[in-house]
Amino acid sequence: MPKDPQIILLVEDNDDDAFITSRAFNSAQIHVTIKRTEDGQSAIDYLSGAGPYADRALYPLPDIILLDLKLPHKTGLDVLKWVREHPVLHPMVILVLTSSSERADVEAAYQLHVNAYVVKPTSMNHMVDIARQIHSFWLNTAVMLRPTFVFPFILAAARLA
Repeated sequence: MPKDPQIILLVEDNDDDAFITSRAFNSAQIHVTIKRTEDGQSAIDYLSGAGPYADRALYPLPDIILLDLKLPHKTGLDVLKWVREHPVLHPMVILVLTSSSERADVEAAYQLHVNAYVVKPTSMNHMVDIARQIHSFWLNTAVMLRPTFVFPFILAAARLA
């Protein structure tokens, strides 16, 4: 029985960067479903299942998040902080994928417990390599505690309380 494609939430406001990221996964022949939000508040809404993202069949929780830092409404660091403080979503794997190589951004992301910080490459070939590494390690090798495993139990417990 074929396994459902893994879900990546791409939080990226730049259409060109979003296209390049999606194309890199396609070029590497990695079969994932990429869901995209274009700003930090939309990412939080998606993850919390609020508003237009309430239907989990259409907007399932992702296996990993690829998070840009420089976003409108709420920054990537705001999203990272929100996830890490969330009682259910906090173990989620978050990889910063951003243009910023500023030391302050790197330090801030790691202080908020990002899993990895990657500066966007300048070549498509390098982005394809990054997509392969994300797939190989984060989606196929690392053992992750996914909120989808924990979430039903917490909901059931909340109903009993």
